[in-house]
Amino acid sequence: MSTPRVVSLAPSATATVAALGAADRLVGVTAHCDLPDDAPGGSAHGDDPPTVVGGWLNPDLDRVAALDPDVVLTSDALQADLAADCRDRGFDVAHREPATLDDAVGGFAARGSDVGRPEAGERLAADARDRLGRIAEAVADRPRPTVYCEEWSDPPMAAGNWVPDAVRAAGGRYPFVDSGERSREVDPAAVERADPERVVVHVCGHGDRVDPETVASRDWVDAPVSVVDDSLLNQPSPALLDGVERLARLLHPEAFSAPGDDDRT
Repeated sequence: MSTPRVVSLAPSATATVAALGAADRLVGVTAHCDLPDDAPGGSAHGDDPPTVVGGWLNPDLDRVAALDPDVVLTSDALQADLAADCRDRGFDVAHREPATLDDAVGGFAARGSDVGRPEAGERLAADARDRLGRIAEAVADRPRPTVYCEEWSDPPMAAGNWVPDAVRAAGGRYPFVDSGERSREVDPAAVERADPERVVVHVCGHGDRVDPETVASRDWVDAPVSVVDDSLLNQPSPALLDGVERLARLLHPEAFSAPGDDDRT
């Protein structure tokens, strides 16, 4: 069987394909997709980079067609119409809409099948479950602090989808949005009533370039504020496991830091 030509229109799919060791199959990606330095097109690799076909919500489908893909990867309900447009063009589309942490982890195996690397996908999913198991063991029987996670700040929006699961997996409580529900605008009074012991800010598209004081200065926030790179929590890729580990270290530093370690937020 020939190596499939893959166009990824979703940053999470691109990151997952790279983690599968299949970045060499990517012939097209969006301007919002990142590849590791040692992947084709990365700074440490001499191969030609994948063609950039536009933004993740407005790619140039003529440019996609010119790449003659065997499969086009899309993700999230926000790309559902785009996936339908791609099918109308005759593309073979693998569309995934993970809503929970379990969905995201299961999606690693699905993406392996999408790009012809099913065994690598199963290994990646199994590794993710092992990592979650180790975190669960480390935080077991510890007090579970209430955490408020903010995905957007104007207006303030409490993070949904898999983030509630990520907080619970990290040993915290998250009473603001149910697992699998979309992020939504938050009622400041509800945050005050919940009295969170930790605030985590991961503004979509901003990486870690957010001043925590912009949130800490609100009169309805009375807890330490930590800024986490949004790619660790907003993207259902293997980076999400790094995000859960980061949360666990924020909430339970004593469970992870050896004597003499300094785990600053």
